[in-house]
Amino acid sequence: MDDDTPREEVLDELFSTIESRREELPEDSYTTTLFTHEKGENYALEKLGEEATETILAAKDDDREELLYESADLVYHLLVVLATHDASLDDLREELQSRF
Repeated sequence: MDDDTPREEVLDELFSTIESRREELPEDSYTTTLFTHEKGENYALEKLGEEATETILAAKDDDREELLYESADLVYHLLVVLATHDASLDDLREELQSRF
């Protein structure tokens, strides 16, 4: 993913990269560690919980910059967990759309 990716495609590009890392498991990838850690899926789930807490604290502290930073980490880890369960962004979009 690069700076030329249109904003509306960033999540799709990110999810595509996550899925690619899941298939290829490059050794120098943080994403790979989330899929292959000795704790198994629990590691990615722990990271998701950690990022959720950090996002909440940033919001509580009214720190917009930190809120955006932690929210990006939260979304990234959520996408990793979705990929672990063979759920896609389209699945997530469908669920969100059904709530309108």
